Amino acid sequence: MVTDRYGNPLHECTRETAGHLDRAVDALLHFRPGVEPAVADALGSGPATPVAHSFAAYLGMLGTEPAEAVTARRRFDGYVAGVDVAALPVRERLHVAAAGAWLAGDLRRAAGLLEELSLACPRDPLALAVGHQLDFFTGDAVRLRDRIGGALSAWDTADPHRSLLLGMYAFGLEESGHYRRAEEAGLAAVEQDPHDVWAIHAVVHTYEMQGRVSEGIGYLDARREHWARDNYLDVHNWWHYALYALEAEDTDAALRIHDASLHHDASAGLAMELLDAAALLWRIRLAGVQTAARWEALADAWAARADPPFYAFNDVHAVMSYAGAGRFGEAARLIADRRRWLEREGHETVTNRRMTAEIGLPACEALLAHARGDHTTVVDLLWPLRRRLHEFGGSHAQRDALQQTLIDSALRSGRHDLARVLISERTGLRPDSSYNRTARARLADVLGEAPHAGTR
Repeated sequence: MVTDRYGNPLHECTRETAGHLDRAVDALLHFRPGVEPAVADALGSGPATPVAHSFAAYLGMLGTEPAEAVTARRRFDGYVAGVDVAALPVRERLHVAAAGAWLAGDLRRAAGLLEELSLACPRDPLALAVGHQLDFFTGDAVRLRDRIGGALSAWDTADPHRSLLLGMYAFGLEESGHYRRAEEAGLAAVEQDPHDVWAIHAVVHTYEMQGRVSEGIGYLDARREHWARDNYLDVHNWWHYALYALEAEDTDAALRIHDASLHHDASAGLAMELLDAAALLWRIRLAGVQTAARWEALADAWAARADPPFYAFNDVHAVMSYAGAGRFGEAARLIADRRRWLEREGHETVTNRRMTAEIGLPACEALLAHARGDHTTVVDLLWPLRRRLHEFGGSHAQRDALQQTLIDSALRSGRHDLARVLISERTGLRPDSSYNRTARARLADVLGEAPHAGTR
């Protein structure tokens, strides 16, 4: 029986195909573009290999690109039609089931199947890495952490890929609030593998959540040769750098990063990149800085995609872009389209249905209301959701644009009681944040009080 480099048997697989799959897993864990050709090579040399077909299906979903998902589903359905899935070994059967569930839109079922797989095969890094991303997409911070934490003991410390799992664990620790342990795990992972961009990203999140801006900038600068090019996370890590610049009150630097790295004429127009650009410009807009031309370009990019209902997190950032550009009609049309989709039958198990109905649409409506100056509506929509925003995915840092929107509207609508609570909550967690200082000063100004430090 042919096995992969981790000792997992591979059904209907040659040594050549196993080599391609090992190469693909390594590229996936490092977020390198080489993952697609490696999987294509695996399919070419092993057209009957279940793991290769599952891997290709996962790749079709990981980018949250609807067109790629359609292609992946068509290819995967063709494979499944010609195989007795029930007769496959347990690992392959669970991979095929998880891939099928995700392609059908049931992210939570896919995540659960991969968790079941990891119980039986804790040394399957494909299941762990894809499951980790599903936990991120569904906002399940506890499973984001524990999926990896539960498997780490099965990996020898000498295994070069164990550190990549440690980087994933660091991100799960950070998102679940264990900042000191997250920093330790992330730094250890990067020390063992300097090209582990997900671990670098986890460390950056850890500093950001604690308001350690200068350390975050210093860390990104020190590791720039490892994260700033030739990987799928470079744009996102530049976004984090821009957030640090905003916290350092250097809006010009943040805009330079936007223009050079987040969105420009040569940008690919991928959803993952467009949402980073939107989230940055929205924060800058909340600070009172107008960037009309940038908003127009970003809104054009979203409009060119004309995405169907697929992932509410992306829809929110599309509406953010239309609202920022003052293109209220386009924002309203996207919202109306999603409402019509929800009214249709036949997608009760689609995870995005609940995400859209309960989180995505209210968030979209709040962003549009904010751009129109209807701050009472913003508060009415976002206040009940503020502790549920994780349910439509993303990180604390990404969702903070909505939290900042709520604070701004609470101040502008005269809901100073809510503003005080929200600002106090933030200050308790990040007392040295320049954003929090500014928000406290705004509140003190409208109340005619002297600013004070709040919780220290």
